Amino acid sequence: MNQHTAPTRRTVAKGALLAAAATLLGPTATATATARAAAPAALRLPGPTGPHPVGLRTFALTDTSRNDPWEPALGVREVMISVLYPARTVRDRPRAPQLTPAEAREFAGLAPMVRPGLPAAGVDWGAVLTHGHVDAPALPGRRPVLVYSPGGGDSRTLGTTLAEDLASHGRIVVLVDHPGDASQVELPSGMRWTVLRGNPDPATFRTMIDTRVADIRFVLDRLGSLPLAPVMDLRRIGVYGHSAGGTAAVHALATDDRLAAGVNLEGYLDLDPDLLEGLDRPLLMFRTDGFAGAARIARSWAGVPARRVPLAESNHWVFGDYAFLVPQLQAAGLVTAAARAALIGPADPEAAVHAVRRGTRSFFARHLQAPAPPARGRHAPQ
Repeated sequence: MNQHTAPTRRTVAKGALLAAAATLLGPTATATATARAAAPAALRLPGPTGPHPVGLRTFALTDTSRNDPWEPALGVREVMISVLYPARTVRDRPRAPQLTPAEAREFAGLAPMVRPGLPAAGVDWGAVLTHGHVDAPALPGRRPVLVYSPGGGDSRTLGTTLAEDLASHGRIVVLVDHPGDASQVELPSGMRWTVLRGNPDPATFRTMIDTRVADIRFVLDRLGSLPLAPVMDLRRIGVYGHSAGGTAAVHALATDDRLAAGVNLEGYLDLDPDLLEGLDRPLLMFRTDGFAGAARIARSWAGVPARRVPLAESNHWVFGDYAFLVPQLQAAGLVTAAARAALIGPADPEAAVHAVRRGTRSFFARHLQAPAPPARGRHAPQ
């Protein structure tokens, strides 16, 4: 660093995160992971199951109507989205990496802090490829749209496999990143890192959910202006999310009449119980039997009108791409059996993944056949 240049808030935040990661790992784990770094593990994501190849486009959106809650000095709120869609052809279109090169470098250091149990070294995160083909031409026709909010601390692309599966079966899927909450997000203005330090306190959780709901509604506002708008049926929009993203998805469903149905992948619903009382839009909710917050989930879901699906021998992060990445890391000797159980559960995740894929797909197929019902009045967008 130039001696005349003061460290920025982002530099200080990143340093604090890396220091926290080193503390969590301890010297023995750090040394072991460093020794394995010479031969980084090669990780793969499974392909989608539908009949269509998948295209992918990424967009940076700026909301000038509000300040970023985590960095108010920015003056605006920036959001990154990835749009996955059925492609007409993917010939000569490269597969997109799960993380950009810069994001992969950052995540390599942040991974064990964001998800304790992940290795601090020994993984080439930048080599993980999705099955989304960059800028592939879209299959003609207007299709339902699904908006996704990831788990707290996760970047949007850690929900790639479920999104690709939905897109391969004829849906348009919009993955939303929440900068300042996500582990790292590369924006046109620079890299952003998470502000989270372990489980959020009530005030931080409130800010997370309010910000995520505002991000979702902002993205809904902008869908019609995207280059892919001609293949989107904006009368048929669903929302789904994992953990904090599940909480945000249900809150958005309850407050925005553009959303016709939602799926909650193990997100708490005790932030605004009055808001969810009498929810009149279809809602599907999945939960695992290994989640440490199971008691809170059960309490917060009581009375919420929704179909519930339990997943046996599974844990909280089985809903995202960790379901596929963690077993590979364990096979490479980079993740312990205990860490695997704490992240995705002890069992083969195939049954849980199949249930989530098929259940989410069939739920939205059933409830997005027609445009969203008429506005409900008191929860209509302002």
